[in-house]
Amino acid sequence: MKATWIGLGAMGAPMAGHLAVGGELATVWNRTPERAERFIADYPSIRTAAGPAQVAVDADIIFICVSADDDLRAVIEQLEPSLAAGQVVVDHSTVSPATARELADALEDLGVAFIDAPVTGGVEGAIAGRLAVMAGGDDRALQQVRPVMARYARVIHNLGPSGCGQAAKAVNQLMVAGIAEAVCESLALMEKLELPQEHMLELLAGGAAGNWFLDKRGRTMLADSFETGFDPKLLLKDLRICQALCTEAGFESAVVDQALSDYGRLIETGANGGDISSLIRLKRG
Repeated sequence: MKATWIGLGAMGAPMAGHLAVGGELATVWNRTPERAERFIADYPSIRTAAGPAQVAVDADIIFICVSADDDLRAVIEQLEPSLAAGQVVVDHSTVSPATARELADALEDLGVAFIDAPVTGGVEGAIAGRLAVMAGGDDRALQQVRPVMARYARVIHNLGPSGCGQAAKAVNQLMVAGIAEAVCESLALMEKLELPQEHMLELLAGGAAGNWFLDKRGRTMLADSFETGFDPKLLLKDLRICQALCTEAGFESAVVDQALSDYGRLIETGANGGDISSLIRLKRG
């Protein structure tokens, strides 16, 4: 199957790289040309398209990994004139379930399947090809593209009709935010109490408090290093989606309220880029 890729950010580039190595990828496009150029430098056999419309030509699968709802709508709008019945669009962005349903309905009229397929596992998971994919949409289309997605994913589950993948990602992001709150706060207290850091990290990771965030970000947080990871602005965007879903479901979440407040304050201090673990700076007071 011939695949193409739109969006070569911190997550998209390594995911697309796995397809390039596997021989499934033909073309790429990125809104910032420099990112596409860097990708082509690493994978010279891959072509750069002039725009989304060109990416869609002769493709079986169009993968998309962009930042927000409006970005995704803009890409789909540019793709539509070149799409053909039988193609599959796989969206790895994190957007609202309503946006996923809206776009799935629009593409269905063209005979094109749309799968909302946000991922979890972080940049490390993307590089290692060990992501988990939360999918929503037509199961036949998902089974068609599953062997290609398996290049960068260890777990792929269809959770229901269009929008269910994005609803699942909101649940995931609520948990991510809660864990980040707890770990950042706990390590800030650990510093305040002047406990030995290496011993504490080993003890915490080896017991009931152990988790991915502590394992991957604990030492970098304590070193005040936040260069690699998940941009706080993106988590804030995801949390707003989660808040809207909670309101829609009549569900009260203390975690989403606290995290929205904290990450809003963090970004006001100038924490753009970097990683959500920079929240520890706020917890230190």
